[in-house]
Amino acid sequence: MKSFFETHIWPMRGKLFRMVFLWTKDRDLAEDVIQNVFEKTMDREKNLKDHPNLAGWLVKSLKNEVLMHFRKNGRMEALDGLDQIPQSQSNSLEQQESQQIIFRLVEELPEKQKMIFHLREVEEMSYEEIAGFMEISLEQVKVNLHRARKTMRNKLINQGITP
Repeated sequence: MKSFFETHIWPMRGKLFRMVFLWTKDRDLAEDVIQNVFEKTMDREKNLKDHPNLAGWLVKSLKNEVLMHFRKNGRMEALDGLDQIPQSQSNSLEQQESQQIIFRLVEELPEKQKMIFHLREVEEMSYEEIAGFMEISLEQVKVNLHRARKTMRNKLINQGITP
């Protein structure tokens, strides 16, 4: 029989890692943060079994862990490093340039919009899942996603990338 951790936490590791990597832009740091939060999760397993929003708790724990790391190291500003995002070798140069432009535009979004955009467009989560994950209302999800998409569209048009 699988443990609580194996059935409820471990399956979310990919999404959680991508989220932390989005915040940190550092694969090793993202792995360390995930490991620290997973250790805390295992220590609090009995309390978390009845938690009404386990995914939200995990996201909040990850965010707190990242913030703690940045405070400890004196780096609270946004991190650079879009070039570190792995690109597929089969992508053409034009596709890679387009992806980098889009990543750069996403990075310019306000933090909440960036997170919601990532969860919807990259992780392909439903609006309801995002609302539960971020502990916000469904309306806030829709409004922030609309604003993020509108901002991205306007910036792409202004740069002459899309008609």
